[in-house]
Amino acid sequence: MGRKLLWASLVLAPITIAVHYATDADDVTLFVLSAASLVPLAWLIGEATEHAGEHTGPGIGGFLNASFGNAPELIIALFAVASGLPEVVRGSLIGSVVSNLLLVLGLAVLVAPDERRRIDRPSMLVQLGLVLAATALFFIPSIPGGHGDPNRHSLAVLSTPVAAVLLVLYVVVTTWGLRRHREQHRESGAEPEGAWSLPVTLGALTAATALTAFVSEILVHSLKTFAHDVHLSQFFVSIVIVAIVGNAAEHGGAVVLARRGGNLRLASEIAVSSSAQVAVLVTPAVMLLSWAVLPALPLSFRPIELAALGGAALVVALALRDGRAPRWEGAALVAFYALAVVGFAFAGDR
Repeated sequence: MGRKLLWASLVLAPITIAVHYATDADDVTLFVLSAASLVPLAWLIGEATEHAGEHTGPGIGGFLNASFGNAPELIIALFAVASGLPEVVRGSLIGSVVSNLLLVLGLAVLVAPDERRRIDRPSMLVQLGLVLAATALFFIPSIPGGHGDPNRHSLAVLSTPVAAVLLVLYVVVTTWGLRRHREQHRESGAEPEGAWSLPVTLGALTAATALTAFVSEILVHSLKTFAHDVHLSQFFVSIVIVAIVGNAAEHGGAVVLARRGGNLRLASEIAVSSSAQVAVLVTPAVMLLSWAVLPALPLSFRPIELAALGGAALVVALALRDGRAPRWEGAALVAFYALAVVGFAFAGDR
Protein backbone atom coordinates (compact mmCIF):
# COMPACT_ATOMS: atom_id res chain seq x y z
CA MET A 1 0.00 0.00 0.00
CA GLY A 2 2.83 2.38 0.93
CA ARG A 3 4.67 1.81 -2.35
CA LYS A 4 1.48 2.33 -4.37
CA LEU A 5 0.88 5.60 -2.54
CA LEU A 6 4.44 6.78 -3.29
CA TRP A 7 4.09 5.89 -6.97
CA ALA A 8 0.78 7.77 -7.16
CA SER A 9 2.13 10.81 -5.31
CA LEU A 10 4.82 11.32 -7.97
CA VAL A 11 2.12 13.28 -9.83
CA LEU A 12 2.53 16.04 -7.21
CA ALA A 13 5.73 17.26 -8.89
CA PRO A 14 4.20 18.18 -12.29
CA ILE A 15 1.15 19.56 -10.46
CA THR A 16 3.41 21.83 -8.39
CA ILE A 17 5.23 23.05 -11.49
CA ALA A 18 1.93 23.70 -13.29
CA VAL A 19 0.49 25.61 -10.33
CA HIS A 20 3.65 27.71 -10.10
CA TYR A 21 3.76 28.70 -13.77
CA ALA A 22 0.04 28.74 -14.66
CA THR A 23 -1.59 30.28 -11.56
CA ASP A 24 -1.08 33.11 -9.09
CA ALA A 25 -0.81 30.81 -6.09
CA ASP A 26 0.69 32.37 -2.97
CA ASP A 27 4.05 31.30 -1.54
CA VAL A 28 2.53 29.31 1.32
CA THR A 29 0.62 27.10 -1.12
CA LEU A 30 3.71 26.64 -3.27
CA PHE A 31 5.80 25.79 -0.20
CA VAL A 32 3.39 23.06 0.93
CA LEU A 33 3.03 21.59 -2.56
CA SER A 34 6.75 21.58 -3.33
CA ALA A 35 7.69 20.13 0.07
CA ALA A 36 5.14 17.32 -0.41
CA SER A 37 6.44 16.73 -3.96
CA LEU A 38 10.00 16.17 -2.79
CA VAL A 39 9.04 13.17 -0.63
CA PRO A 40 8.11 10.78 -3.47
CA LEU A 41 10.94 12.15 -5.62
CA ALA A 42 13.40 11.32 -2.83
CA TRP A 43 11.93 7.84 -2.64
CA LEU A 44 12.21 7.34 -6.42
CA ILE A 45 15.86 8.38 -6.48
CA GLY A 46 16.56 6.04 -3.57
CA GLU A 47 14.68 3.21 -5.30
CA ALA A 48 16.49 3.72 -8.61
CA THR A 49 19.87 3.97 -6.89
CA GLU A 50 19.27 0.72 -5.03
CA HIS A 51 18.61 -0.99 -8.38
CA ALA A 52 21.70 0.67 -9.88
CA GLY A 53 23.73 -0.63 -6.96
CA GLU A 54 22.67 -4.17 -7.90
CA HIS A 55 24.47 -3.67 -11.23
CA THR A 56 27.45 -1.61 -10.09
CA GLY A 57 28.01 -2.33 -6.40
CA PRO A 58 27.47 0.07 -3.47
CA GLY A 59 30.48 2.31 -4.21
CA ILE A 60 29.42 3.29 -7.71
CA GLY A 61 25.76 3.23 -6.66
CA GLY A 62 26.54 5.84 -4.01
CA PHE A 63 28.43 7.94 -6.54
CA LEU A 64 25.45 7.86 -8.93
CA ASN A 65 23.05 8.89 -6.19
CA ALA A 66 25.31 11.71 -5.05
CA SER A 67 25.73 12.96 -8.63
CA PHE A 68 22.03 12.96 -9.47
CA GLY A 69 21.06 14.23 -6.03
CA ASN A 70 23.50 17.17 -6.17
CA ALA A 71 22.31 18.41 -9.56
CA PRO A 72 19.53 20.51 -7.97
CA GLU A 73 22.08 22.03 -5.57
CA LEU A 74 24.17 23.23 -8.51
CA ILE A 75 21.15 24.64 -10.34
CA ILE A 76 19.77 26.40 -7.27
CA ALA A 77 23.18 27.90 -6.50
CA LEU A 78 23.56 29.35 -9.99
CA PHE A 79 20.08 30.88 -9.84
CA ALA A 80 20.99 32.46 -6.49
CA VAL A 81 24.29 33.81 -7.85
CA ALA A 82 22.50 35.41 -10.77
CA SER A 83 19.99 36.92 -8.31
CA GLY A 84 22.79 38.55 -6.32
CA LEU A 85 22.56 36.29 -3.25
CA PRO A 86 26.18 35.19 -2.61
CA GLU A 87 25.65 34.63 1.14
CA VAL A 88 22.75 32.27 0.40
CA VAL A 89 24.90 30.33 -2.06
CA ARG A 90 27.87 29.93 0.28
CA GLY A 91 25.65 29.07 3.22
CA SER A 92 23.63 26.48 1.31
CA LEU A 93 26.78 24.78 -0.01
CA ILE A 94 28.36 24.51 3.43
CA GLY A 95 25.04 23.47 4.93
CA SER A 96 24.71 20.75 2.31
CA VAL A 97 28.04 19.18 3.30
CA VAL A 98 27.40 19.45 7.04
CA SER A 99 23.83 18.08 6.87
CA ASN A 100 24.88 15.11 4.76
CA LEU A 101 27.79 14.23 7.04
CA LEU A 102 26.03 14.65 10.38
CA LEU A 103 22.26 14.50 9.86
CA VAL A 104 21.85 12.07 6.95
CA LEU A 105 24.69 9.72 7.87
CA GLY A 106 23.64 9.86 11.51
CA LEU A 107 20.03 8.97 10.72
CA ALA A 108 21.11 6.15 8.37
CA VAL A 109 23.31 4.64 11.09
CA LEU A 110 20.55 5.12 13.66
CA VAL A 111 17.85 3.26 11.70
CA ALA A 112 19.95 0.49 10.09
CA PRO A 113 19.37 -3.09 11.31
CA ASP A 114 21.86 -4.37 13.90
CA GLU A 115 23.20 -7.20 11.75
CA ARG A 116 24.50 -5.00 8.90
CA ARG A 117 26.59 -2.23 10.41
CA ARG A 118 29.87 -2.36 8.50
CA ILE A 119 30.92 0.39 6.11
CA ASP A 120 33.61 0.80 3.45
CA ARG A 121 36.27 2.36 5.69
CA PRO A 122 38.90 3.20 2.99
CA SER A 123 36.29 4.89 0.80
CA MET A 124 34.89 6.86 3.76
CA LEU A 125 38.32 8.13 4.82
CA VAL A 126 39.21 9.21 1.28
CA GLN A 127 35.94 11.14 0.91
CA LEU A 128 36.38 12.79 4.31
CA GLY A 129 39.95 13.67 3.35
CA LEU A 130 38.56 15.52 0.32
CA VAL A 131 36.27 17.57 2.58
CA LEU A 132 39.18 18.47 4.86
CA ALA A 133 41.34 19.41 1.86
CA ALA A 134 38.57 21.69 0.60
CA THR A 135 38.30 23.28 4.06
CA ALA A 136 42.04 24.04 4.05
CA LEU A 137 41.94 25.55 0.54
CA PHE A 138 38.91 27.69 1.36
CA PHE A 139 41.04 29.55 3.92
CA ILE A 140 42.98 31.17 1.04
CA PRO A 141 40.14 33.50 -0.04
CA SER A 142 38.34 33.41 3.33
CA ILE A 143 41.12 35.02 5.40
CA PRO A 144 41.27 38.24 3.33
CA GLY A 145 37.48 38.00 3.00
CA GLY A 146 37.20 38.55 6.73
CA HIS A 147 38.10 42.20 6.20
CA GLY A 148 36.19 44.55 3.92
CA ASP A 149 33.67 43.44 1.32
CA PRO A 150 33.65 39.59 1.17
CA ASN A 151 32.17 39.74 -2.33
CA ARG A 152 34.75 42.04 -3.93
CA HIS A 153 36.14 41.20 -7.36
CA SER A 154 39.70 40.58 -6.16
CA LEU A 155 38.48 37.71 -3.96
CA ALA A 156 36.68 36.16 -6.93
CA VAL A 157 39.96 36.28 -8.85
CA LEU A 158 41.77 34.69 -5.87
CA SER A 159 39.10 31.98 -5.64
CA THR A 160 39.49 30.89 -9.28
CA PRO A 161 42.75 28.89 -8.90
CA VAL A 162 41.40 27.41 -5.65
CA ALA A 163 38.34 26.16 -7.52
CA ALA A 164 40.51 24.76 -10.33
CA VAL A 165 42.72 22.83 -7.88
CA LEU A 166 39.66 21.34 -6.18
CA LEU A 167 38.20 20.18 -9.49
CA VAL A 168 41.45 18.48 -10.49
CA LEU A 169 41.65 16.83 -7.05
CA TYR A 170 38.08 15.58 -7.40
CA VAL A 171 38.67 14.09 -10.86
CA VAL A 172 41.86 12.28 -9.75
CA VAL A 173 40.44 10.85 -6.53
CA THR A 174 37.06 9.94 -8.03
CA THR A 175 38.69 8.13 -10.97
CA TRP A 176 40.74 6.05 -8.54
CA GLY A 177 37.71 5.37 -6.34
CA LEU A 178 35.45 4.25 -9.19
CA ARG A 179 38.11 1.88 -10.51
CA ARG A 180 38.49 0.40 -7.03
CA HIS A 181 34.74 -0.06 -6.61
CA ARG A 182 34.42 -1.60 -10.07
CA GLU A 183 37.13 -4.16 -9.29
CA GLN A 184 35.52 -5.01 -5.95
CA HIS A 185 32.14 -5.55 -7.58
CA ARG A 186 33.67 -7.70 -10.35
CA GLU A 187 35.56 -9.84 -7.84
CA SER A 188 32.44 -10.33 -5.72
CA GLY A 189 30.70 -12.03 -8.66
CA ALA A 190 27.37 -10.59 -7.54
CA GLU A 191 24.60 -10.75 -10.10
CA PRO A 192 21.53 -8.50 -9.99
CA GLU A 193 18.37 -10.34 -9.00
CA GLY A 194 15.05 -8.75 -9.86
CA ALA A 195 16.69 -5.37 -10.44
CA TRP A 196 15.56 -2.84 -13.00
CA SER A 197 17.64 -2.78 -16.17
CA LEU A 198 20.41 -0.19 -16.13
CA PRO A 199 18.79 1.98 -18.87
CA VAL A 200 15.50 2.05 -16.92
CA THR A 201 17.37 2.89 -13.72
CA LEU A 202 19.31 5.75 -15.30
CA GLY A 203 16.16 7.03 -17.00
CA ALA A 204 14.32 7.10 -13.66
CA LEU A 205 17.24 8.90 -12.00
CA THR A 206 17.39 11.48 -14.79
CA ALA A 207 13.65 12.18 -14.73
CA ALA A 208 13.50 12.36 -10.93
CA THR A 209 16.52 14.68 -10.80
CA ALA A 210 15.05 17.03 -13.41
CA LEU A 211 11.76 17.26 -11.53
CA THR A 212 13.63 17.72 -8.24
CA ALA A 213 15.53 20.66 -9.75
CA PHE A 214 12.30 22.45 -10.74
CA VAL A 215 10.52 21.71 -7.47
CA SER A 216 13.54 22.66 -5.35
CA GLU A 217 13.77 26.03 -7.10
CA ILE A 218 10.08 26.72 -6.41
CA LEU A 219 10.51 25.73 -2.76
CA VAL A 220 13.59 27.91 -2.29
CA HIS A 221 11.86 30.97 -3.72
CA SER A 222 8.79 30.41 -1.56
CA LEU A 223 11.01 30.05 1.52
CA LYS A 224 12.06 33.71 1.32
CA THR A 225 8.59 34.92 2.29
CA PHE A 226 8.38 32.27 4.98
CA ALA A 227 11.75 33.27 6.45
CA HIS A 228 10.78 36.94 6.49
CA ASP A 229 7.48 36.22 8.23
CA VAL A 230 9.06 34.17 11.03
CA HIS A 231 12.07 36.53 11.40
CA LEU A 232 14.83 34.07 10.56
CA SER A 233 18.25 35.32 9.44
CA GLN A 234 19.23 34.88 5.79
CA PHE A 235 22.27 32.91 6.96
CA PHE A 236 20.16 30.44 8.94
CA VAL A 237 17.70 29.95 6.09
CA SER A 238 20.50 29.23 3.61
CA ILE A 239 22.72 26.98 5.74
CA VAL A 240 19.90 24.92 7.26
CA ILE A 241 16.62 25.12 5.34
CA VAL A 242 17.87 25.66 1.77
CA ALA A 243 20.63 23.10 2.28
CA ILE A 244 18.23 20.40 3.48
CA VAL A 245 15.67 21.20 0.78
CA GLY A 246 18.26 21.25 -2.01
CA ASN A 247 19.46 17.79 -0.98
CA ALA A 248 16.12 16.23 -0.08
CA ALA A 249 16.60 13.51 -2.71
CA GLU A 250 19.74 11.91 -1.30
CA HIS A 251 18.69 12.71 2.28
CA GLY A 252 15.55 10.61 2.00
CA GLY A 253 17.12 8.04 -0.30
CA ALA A 254 20.01 7.21 2.04
CA VAL A 255 17.82 6.83 5.13
CA VAL A 256 15.24 4.71 3.26
CA LEU A 257 17.98 2.40 1.95
CA ALA A 258 19.48 1.97 5.42
CA ARG A 259 16.13 1.28 7.06
CA ARG A 260 14.27 -0.77 4.46
CA GLY A 261 17.04 -2.85 2.95
CA GLY A 262 19.60 -2.68 5.73
CA ASN A 263 22.07 -1.45 3.10
CA LEU A 264 24.14 0.78 5.38
CA ARG A 265 27.21 0.50 3.15
CA LEU A 266 25.33 2.04 0.20
CA ALA A 267 23.56 4.58 2.43
CA SER A 268 26.86 5.73 3.95
CA GLU A 269 28.42 5.97 0.49
CA ILE A 270 25.53 8.23 -0.59
CA ALA A 271 25.84 10.55 2.42
CA VAL A 272 29.63 10.89 2.47
CA SER A 273 30.12 10.88 -1.32
CA SER A 274 27.49 13.60 -1.63
CA SER A 275 29.30 15.70 0.98
CA ALA A 276 32.65 15.33 -0.74
CA GLN A 277 31.10 16.03 -4.12
CA VAL A 278 29.53 19.28 -2.92
CA ALA A 279 32.82 20.38 -1.32
CA VAL A 280 35.21 19.61 -4.20
CA LEU A 281 32.96 19.52 -7.29
CA VAL A 282 29.75 21.52 -6.87
CA THR A 283 31.29 24.42 -4.93
CA PRO A 284 34.22 25.05 -7.33
CA ALA A 285 31.95 24.43 -10.33
CA VAL A 286 29.51 27.09 -9.07
CA MET A 287 32.43 29.45 -8.53
CA LEU A 288 33.82 29.00 -12.05
CA LEU A 289 30.40 29.05 -13.74
CA SER A 290 29.52 32.23 -11.85
CA TRP A 291 31.91 34.09 -14.18
CA ALA A 292 29.35 33.40 -16.93
CA VAL A 293 26.28 34.60 -15.01
CA LEU A 294 28.02 37.34 -12.96
CA PRO A 295 28.77 38.63 -10.45
CA ALA A 296 31.49 36.03 -9.87
CA LEU A 297 31.20 34.23 -6.53
CA PRO A 298 34.20 34.47 -4.15
CA LEU A 299 34.77 31.43 -1.95
CA SER A 300 35.12 33.71 1.09
CA PHE A 301 33.40 31.71 3.80
CA ARG A 302 32.68 32.85 7.34
CA PRO A 303 34.68 31.36 10.27
CA ILE A 304 31.59 29.52 11.56
CA GLU A 305 31.08 27.96 8.11
CA LEU A 306 34.68 26.71 7.93
CA ALA A 307 34.52 25.45 11.53
CA ALA A 308 31.32 23.54 10.80
CA LEU A 309 32.76 22.09 7.57
CA GLY A 310 36.04 20.86 9.02
CA GLY A 311 34.50 19.88 12.35
CA ALA A 312 31.84 17.69 10.72
CA ALA A 313 34.45 15.82 8.68
CA LEU A 314 36.65 15.23 11.74
CA VAL A 315 33.74 14.04 13.88
CA VAL A 316 32.64 11.52 11.25
CA ALA A 317 36.22 10.32 10.70
CA LEU A 318 36.62 9.66 14.43
CA ALA A 319 33.25 7.92 14.65
CA LEU A 320 33.81 5.58 11.68
CA ARG A 321 37.56 5.02 11.92
CA ASP A 322 37.14 1.32 12.81
CA GLY A 323 34.81 0.56 9.90
CA ARG A 324 31.82 -0.14 12.15
CA ALA A 325 28.82 2.08 12.86
CA PRO A 326 26.98 1.27 16.12
CA ARG A 327 23.62 2.92 16.68
CA TRP A 328 24.87 5.25 19.44
CA GLU A 329 27.33 6.83 17.00
CA GLY A 330 24.44 7.66 14.67
CA ALA A 331 22.65 9.35 17.56
CA ALA A 332 25.84 11.28 18.38
CA LEU A 333 26.16 12.55 14.79
CA VAL A 334 22.55 13.77 14.81
CA ALA A 335 23.19 15.47 18.17
CA PHE A 336 26.26 17.24 16.75
CA TYR A 337 24.14 18.48 13.85
CA ALA A 338 21.55 19.83 16.30
CA LEU A 339 24.32 21.72 18.12
CA ALA A 340 25.55 23.13 14.80
CA VAL A 341 22.03 24.33 13.97
CA VAL A 342 21.84 26.14 17.31
CA GLY A 343 25.17 27.80 16.52
CA PHE A 344 23.91 28.87 13.09
CA ALA A 345 20.78 30.37 14.68
CA PHE A 346 22.87 32.54 17.01
CA ALA A 347 25.41 33.55 14.33
CA GLY A 348 23.03 35.84 12.44
CA ASP A 349 23.91 37.50 9.13
CA ARG A 350 27.39 38.76 8.25
